[in-house]
Amino acid sequence: LFRSQGAKVGVLDLTNGEPTPHGSLEIRERECAAATAILGLDWRGQLNLPNRSLVADLKARERVAIGIRQLRPRVLITHYWEDAHPDHVAASALVDAARFWAKLSKTDMPGLPHYPAKTLYFPSMHLRLHVKPSFVLDVTAYHERKVQALACYHSQFVAGRPATPPTILDDIHDRARYFGWTISVQYGEPFLCREEIGVRDLQQLL
Repeated sequence: LFRSQGAKVGVLDLTNGEPTPHGSLEIRERECAAATAILGLDWRGQLNLPNRSLVADLKARERVAIGIRQLRPRVLITHYWEDAHPDHVAASALVDAARFWAKLSKTDMPGLPHYPAKTLYFPSMHLRLHVKPSFVLDVTAYHERKVQALACYHSQFVAGRPATPPTILDDIHDRARYFGWTISVQYGEPFLCREEIGVRDLQQLL
């Protein structure tokens, strides 16, 4: 969606996802490359922080902050701060802290200070919360591409999981349909923000 509007979109992976029950480093790298091609990302990076034991400590904060200073994004998108997966909770806290650190002066970090305008949060599937989103984005034209990209991660979403519906991909599809219903479109994606979201034109609400 954002690329179709002329924006550049990148992903900074905090971990390589391993170890997992049905994957390997080589498998996850192939899956990531396939998903990246489908999404058409402008950039993708990897910090190789420890999977299953991600910690929002000072060392990790600095590495993410350096990435923000170098890439200079306008908007950050990360995990919602409540989830059953400890890594997701840590990732959310880490991005929050790194956003602030990225604007610091008088520091040894390379790059010029930068402070992204907003951080948006997406809820994950591990904890079945019904959060009240700050807004719901119409993703009807891009939902199938998202599902195709997720399906590339066979070791995570398919292998070792029950094949009978509802699968995790079914759940993702159904949730998108539900949030689409809330805004009278086919598919929607919920986002939260700790800060207020402004609009420039009331036509955006129609």
